[in-house]
Amino acid sequence: MASQASLLLQKQLKDLCKNPVDGFSAGLVDETNIFEWSVTIIGPPDTLYEGGFFNAIMTFPSNYPNSPPTVKFTSEIWHPNVYPDGRVCISILHPPGEDPNGYELASERWTPVHTVESIVLSIISMLSGPNDESPANVEAAKEWRDRRDDFKKKVSRCVRKSQEML
Repeated sequence: MASQASLLLQKQLKDLCKNPVDGFSAGLVDETNIFEWSVTIIGPPDTLYEGGFFNAIMTFPSNYPNSPPTVKFTSEIWHPNVYPDGRVCISILHPPGEDPNGYELASERWTPVHTVESIVLSIISMLSGPNDESPANVEAAKEWRDRRDDFKKKVSRCVRKSQEML
């Protein structure tokens, strides 16, 4: 199974190198490990995150694409759908099947048709429009809803910090 996963990941990496997608770049953390990718997501235009360069690690399971990878920001980021430790919480990264909590439809969760590109595009979309209904970071969600100016200040601090890291 791991060899199938590694072949698929090699193909996806090669495709991304040949046909880069606006808004992000991806590569391997270590050339000897196809299961761990380093991703840089550029803050989408016309959002609070615009101009930011946010780094993340995407870790793939050995049974990829049957199970989703995990995505964890290594750059500081303030967002309702990112846990305080940097882990991204979006539906397509949740295991396939029915949601035990009943928040998501099975069709919104992971399916093997997703690729690195579709995952990163979903994260870019998440940055454009936070979902504060089922937040990973409750404090950020409260601030997003009730104290938008404070939320914006924290985000612009994260954007500035990400630009200094270049």
